[in-house]
Amino acid sequence: MMKKLITGLVLAGGLSATAQARELTVEVTNLTNGIYYTPLLVSTHNGNTDLFEPGEPASASLQAMAEGGDISGLISDLKTADADISADPAEGLLGPGETATAYLKTHKRNRYLSIVAMLLPTNDGFMGLDAQRIPKRRGTYTYYINGYDAGTEANSEIINGGGAPGVPGIPADPGGNSGTGATGVTDSEQNSLVHIHRGVLGDMDANGGISDLNAAVHHWLNPVAKVTVTVR
Repeated sequence: MMKKLITGLVLAGGLSATAQARELTVEVTNLTNGIYYTPLLVSTHNGNTDLFEPGEPASASLQAMAEGGDISGLISDLKTADADISADPAEGLLGPGETATAYLKTHKRNRYLSIVAMLLPTNDGFMGLDAQRIPKRRGTYTYYINGYDAGTEANSEIINGGGAPGVPGIPADPGGNSGTGATGVTDSEQNSLVHIHRGVLGDMDANGGISDLNAAVHHWLNPVAKVTVTVR
């Protein structure tokens, strides 16, 4: 009888600990050579919430983030889902090789981690972690994150100050390595759903060519980010 009582107390204590909020430290490192991240959005949420879903159409909020770096719509969506949010932990752009750290207290209902940021300069590329289940055990966990294409805009690779949904073009090149006068890589896409980004083509012509992007600087392959999560 005593053994059963002790076992019951241990189980009760474990359930109580599980019910408490957990603290997460999320480090995001930019692994690219010449691509910048627009303001990051890091969140924990329930299993019914997605910021994006590969193979599905992008939401209007995702489109605004992927084309122009605007995370306000996604923040609003997350607040509606009672998610825990860390917005713009880098306090601006996150450059190549740089790391930003987000701190979150996540409640028991918010067991999934998502991270997004626009890849700049691209037309509608973004780095994304899609609803990764947060480990139950304390410890440090590492994930490598791919770049995705929102499928909402042709990858013309023309820098023209665009960025608003429905306005073609790339807003800017923060690194200042781009050219001008490009005719455009393409004006259409084969896949209009969220999918793995093929990377940028670029060229070596700073005063014309098909792309305003520099092939020696901006070209990238997956993964584009390293995410280190510490669960306490």
